Amino acid sequence: MGLKVIGAGFGRTGTRSLKDALEMLGFGPCHHMVEVFAHPEQVQFWDRAAKDETVDWDEVFASYNSACDWPSCSYYRELAEAYPDAKVILSLRDAKSWYKSVTNTILPAMQKNNGRLPGVFGPLKIGQKTFNDDFSEANMIAVYERHNEEVKRVIPKERLLVFEAKDGWGPLCKFLGVPVPAEPYPSMNSTEEFQARAAAMQRSE
Repeated sequence: MGLKVIGAGFGRTGTRSLKDALEMLGFGPCHHMVEVFAHPEQVQFWDRAAKDETVDWDEVFASYNSACDWPSCSYYRELAEAYPDAKVILSLRDAKSWYKSVTNTILPAMQKNNGRLPGVFGPLKIGQKTFNDDFSEANMIAVYERHNEEVKRVIPKERLLVFEAKDGWGPLCKFLGVPVPAEPYPSMNSTEEFQARAAAMQRSE
């Protein structure tokens, strides 16, 4: 199928809402971390990628039109090269708000021996190779901001949309060349929703 849209923004920058938005606009299915949980056969692929082994991107993205969130955002450069016609979206939010959201939701999945994610991708690629196992506010925000600036530097302006969920449909639809839907822009996976879902999963284990 080949990716048409690549999300370069870190998780907890409105990526779950962006996934729904892209699917509503006809760019689905959209790959997101939830897809790894839904398709555990993907774990070995992302573990190979985390170990810097050679991977064929079409192996995991063959049935997807777009991707956002981790794991894929860690490889936005490789994906932009593999799919040269794809457009790139850098999803953002206020840095302190982002850090607070991460610490209240997905931070355990980045840490070693957490048991929260299958495989080694989370602690290896995100925890170690992205944040150097330093989960302090100062370090994580510095890494977050460096990543965002890197994306802006690496991806040509005409190929890149810097986007916040509060921007709504307008800039996203203009960038993708599609009509604005009648429905409101999605609002998914708040911290409260994430915590409630995580608690339910723990109770069922």
